[in-house]
Amino acid sequence: MFKISEGEYQRRMAEAQKRVGEAGLDAILVHSNEADFANVRYFCDYWPIFETTGLFIPKKGEPVLIIGPETLTFAKDRSKVKKLAQILEYRESADPAFPGAKLDTFESIAAGLGGAGAFKKIGVCGMSILPVTIWEKLREAFPGAAIAKSGIVSDMRRIKSDEEIAALKAGFAASEKVLEKILGIMKPGMRETEVVGHIQRYLYEFGGEYEAHPVYVLSGKNSNHAIGRATHKVIEKGDLVQLNLGARIEGYSPSVGRPVVMGKASPEQKKLLEVGLEAHFKTYEWMKEGEPASGVTAKFYEFVKSRGCEENYLYGPAHGLGMIEVEEPWVESNSAYAFQPNMTFQVDTFLQAPTFGLRWENGVRIVKGGNEMLSRFRTELIEIV
Repeated sequence: MFKISEGEYQRRMAEAQKRVGEAGLDAILVHSNEADFANVRYFCDYWPIFETTGLFIPKKGEPVLIIGPETLTFAKDRSKVKKLAQILEYRESADPAFPGAKLDTFESIAAGLGGAGAFKKIGVCGMSILPVTIWEKLREAFPGAAIAKSGIVSDMRRIKSDEEIAALKAGFAASEKVLEKILGIMKPGMRETEVVGHIQRYLYEFGGEYEAHPVYVLSGKNSNHAIGRATHKVIEKGDLVQLNLGARIEGYSPSVGRPVVMGKASPEQKKLLEVGLEAHFKTYEWMKEGEPASGVTAKFYEFVKSRGCEENYLYGPAHGLGMIEVEEPWVESNSAYAFQPNMTFQVDTFLQAPTFGLRWENGVRIVKGGNEMLSRFRTELIEIV
């Protein structure tokens, strides 16, 4: 089974401390929770459950993993960062009081790194998910410091290392095996949730540590949900069923998406499927080293419009991929960057009609002079008859 090496984690931490100094900061506080785990796990392989977690990275000195009161033994066993601090505000959301527990504070963390006065400028990575309770304690502990959002970690995560690419490839390989199994199992009369159960079984059987994202099995009208959850709806003959699944490997979370028609596609379904499939492959032609992301978005929209499907467009054509299946950067009309080698994306081609929707989704890696598809199994019009 593929594993991220100890040296990779050490390299990431050294690079982060270097960037903290270059940015004129004294430290960054990296924040994660169970759902959006990536920022902290990127540095130490620790992934919280119930509680939240943080990583205090000074420009010099030993970083500190911050956990709540319950997960000390779990964190000791899991984390590559060995200095731990338990802070009450990182507890689970039910807010247990833990009376009598001897816990750490931001002040005690600072004391071991030269005192609170040594930290005049602190960046927060993961500000959009930082609870106000932690924010207040951070401000209390460093009353004279300038504390603001930092993009250091998200910038580091944009360009993938060889080991990250390997983890994604392992995840896609496992995911395609799952898709192959499910296409042989799924049939009219099954419930959406029943199909999800089969998918989850195979995700773990083929080496996944977890689902890369909530599994989509969305049939009939449910398939026009850009974001949705499986229900107890029974899949019927003639339904378009949207499948999206992924096996998470070492924290890396790919997705393979396929629209599947239960029977022969209707004329309306076939038209949109053909436009979507052509747009999907056109996107790979456009996503090349040095190309502006905003330009690819414009080309995608103009293509869909030229095929008479402007009303079926919601967004497109791609978004960042890594530890989170949807992460920075997005490929949008206002994207102010160009594609660089070892950036990775999900090419996410979603079109919707009033009674159905469809999505082809595959991974792609930008390489010198072009790109490399990370998944492509059955990227075609699939009809189960």
